Amino acid sequence: SDVYKRQFYTCTAEYIPVETSSAVSKPNKHKIKGRTWKMNAIFIRAYQKKDVPAMTTIWNEVVQDGIAFPQEEFLTEETAADFFAQQTACGVAEDPATGSILGLYILHPNNIGRCGHICNTSYAVSSQSRGQHIGEKLVLDSIQQAKAHGFRILQLNAVVATNTHARHLYERIGFQPLGSIPNGFRLKSGQYETICPYYLPLSE
Repeated sequence: SDVYKRQFYTCTAEYIPVETSSAVSKPNKHKIKGRTWKMNAIFIRAYQKKDVPAMTTIWNEVVQDGIAFPQEEFLTEETAADFFAQQTACGVAEDPATGSILGLYILHPNNIGRCGHICNTSYAVSSQSRGQHIGEKLVLDSIQQAKAHGFRILQLNAVVATNTHARHLYERIGFQPLGSIPNGFRLKSGQYETICPYYLPLSE
């Protein structure tokens, strides 16, 4: 229907406009269990080249924390521009009152060939903006983008067991746990933590 490809500046990431991607991606089928959706000022949109500096800062904050992302190397604005452009889609959370970027997600295939219908996402929220349900909006928008790009399953590969806020959010939205992998994540301290993969069917 209203699905078409758009490019922003020199970016190759494709953010497909869908009805639920305006404002804050109000959920359709994947509703939050036991919660009432309430709109507010923060909205999710496709990233643009001008957003890369803020996205780089937010991404590197999560890398620095060392408790969620597997990456250890920080992005520069140059490497970040290439990294975000290579994704299938990238969304950012923007405060329209200030123009500030408060969070982001990336979406890309989780595998190739006969498993290419499975996608993977990563989410990051600015340390100063956490606790405002921005992560929830990013997840819901990424689900709509995954569907719009034709993926059938969204898989989260390495959710750290101690990241309880993220795990509770994923489970409320409808993600199903795939078990656990002991010692699957190395913390900054050198200790190892269990990871809990999740998946969400998109084609039901």
